[in-house]
Amino acid sequence: MNQVAAKSSAIAKKRGNESGLFKRMLKNRAIYLMILPGLLFFLIFKYVPMWGLIIAFQDYKPYLGITGSPFVGFEHFERLFTEDMFFTILRNTLLLFGMNLLFYFPVPIIIALMLNEVRHAMFKKWVQTLVYVPHFMSWVIIVSITFVMLSMDRGLINEILVMMGFEKINFLMSNDWFRPMYILQVIWREAGWGTIIYLAAMAAIDPGLYEAARMDGAGRFRQIWHITLPSVRSVIMTLLILKIGDVLELGFEHIYLLLNSMNREVAEIFDTYVYTAGLKQGQYSFSTAIGFFKSVVGLMLVMAANWLAKKAGEDGIY
Repeated sequence: MNQVAAKSSAIAKKRGNESGLFKRMLKNRAIYLMILPGLLFFLIFKYVPMWGLIIAFQDYKPYLGITGSPFVGFEHFERLFTEDMFFTILRNTLLLFGMNLLFYFPVPIIIALMLNEVRHAMFKKWVQTLVYVPHFMSWVIIVSITFVMLSMDRGLINEILVMMGFEKINFLMSNDWFRPMYILQVIWREAGWGTIIYLAAMAAIDPGLYEAARMDGAGRFRQIWHITLPSVRSVIMTLLILKIGDVLELGFEHIYLLLNSMNREVAEIFDTYVYTAGLKQGQYSFSTAIGFFKSVVGLMLVMAANWLAKKAGEDGIY
């Protein structure tokens, strides 16, 4: 009898929790409706396509389909790791990611700190608008502007070099100039947009902390170092962890627009190689294996970075 009563009580409690959950969802239906488009996006474009990863283990033929194509196991992964281009592509990808992490990642933080110290509201809004605008231009426009500026044929930069007595530099075809050109474009386009999260975090800092610091004689730099940066440290760590997860995801469009036959040795990365192997050459299984490899590496790095962050006393992302 006691077991029956306990079971009935558990069922009733479960039904009560389900009813309470339904009531909360009904009460906050406007919030759930706002979340719905994002959930549908991830469901349709992120989770459903994961079914297609199976072709990485097949010799996929479009006319046979996924169910009819023969399995080949890890053959495509073995080919990837033994390809002559693999280490070149890996090196290029890691070097560009390292430059992103070293040169780009701190820039939004620095800009946000500088904007946070601006007291003139109109000037602050004007500067914010100015640094946000490049984000809304596509990479096609950004790279086109770069081509116009750096072209050997009447490019502004080369014309200035000639006026100063120097020789023209073939920026667009040079292996040496590709990486600096790439990272400067990334900083120009994305740095301003990246400040939004940091400025939002800084806006939530208690003003009383700054008042107390000023009373103790702390100047602007000491306030930034001892109040502002520690207050946004968790945000910085979270974005850093997410950034590390994109170590092999530099984006196809930007690199592809800069890529040419002269700089391919330093510009070819996994994203452009997948395009060449998958779409141009029709090697669907091989290109899927490359994408699978990138995803696994990204997941492992996110988990490792999150573990290290927690060991260092930070919250992490989960």
